[in-house]
Amino acid sequence: MILRTIFLFLLLIFNFSIYSKSNKLTIASTTSINDTGLLDYINKEFAKEFNIEVHVLSLGTGQAIITAQNGNADIIIVHHKQSENKFINEGYGLKKYNLMYNDFILIGPKEDKNEYQNIKEVLTKIKKDKKVFISRSDSSGTHFLENSLWESLNLYPLNFDNWYKKIGQNMGAAINMANEMKAYTITDRGTWIAFNNKKNLKIIFENDPKFINQYSIIPVNPSIIPKLNYEFAKKYISWILSEKGGSLINNFKKYNQQLFIHNYY
Repeated sequence: MILRTIFLFLLLIFNFSIYSKSNKLTIASTTSINDTGLLDYINKEFAKEFNIEVHVLSLGTGQAIITAQNGNADIIIVHHKQSENKFINEGYGLKKYNLMYNDFILIGPKEDKNEYQNIKEVLTKIKKDKKVFISRSDSSGTHFLENSLWESLNLYPLNFDNWYKKIGQNMGAAINMANEMKAYTITDRGTWIAFNNKKNLKIIFENDPKFINQYSIIPVNPSIIPKLNYEFAKKYISWILSEKGGSLINNFKKYNQQLFIHNYY
């Protein structure tokens, strides 16, 4: 009797695990998309329509890619072209689809009254005056952009002094710390709009051609990682790239401001 009870219990757990997997889709996404509330908003609509639960892992681009390579995500949504191409070229991703975009901005203390002509002026002055700069330092798309901007000026964060703060945290934490310290940082516009704790900050520099922030969505290759839920991944990508997905993304606003622009609608 005891053995039969144990057997039935194990069978129940096994069946439940199969059912859970078959009705669940896992997305490894950048923190900037998830922290704004966008993914929660659109995933609820997807779940209503298809009865598929979507689980989101909120990570920087680099960590999202590693998570997918380890077989723990069916889809990635990231924003760093070189990392995306490497992910696909190594066979982990099947195809890259442009999903949506916004832009990056450089923010800093309201006391900064300078009018900068270009990003070189801003970063050079920050370094020269040793103004506090908050770096995510987390291999996120935002961090990759920041590094490329410094390096374009032949400046390298490895050589910076204590004014340069490496926090290894997400975008919200970086803005929060910049606000508390009246410091500078780079953020995507969507997180900036949605974030509440920024009373000491303002946009210092924006509208640079280098600041376009393109997000891509990539299904993970099931031939390399067989346990993936590829059928649900295909369904989700087709839906989010459609007019319905585009409408949801374009109509998602905070404080009456649009956060993301769908690439197709």
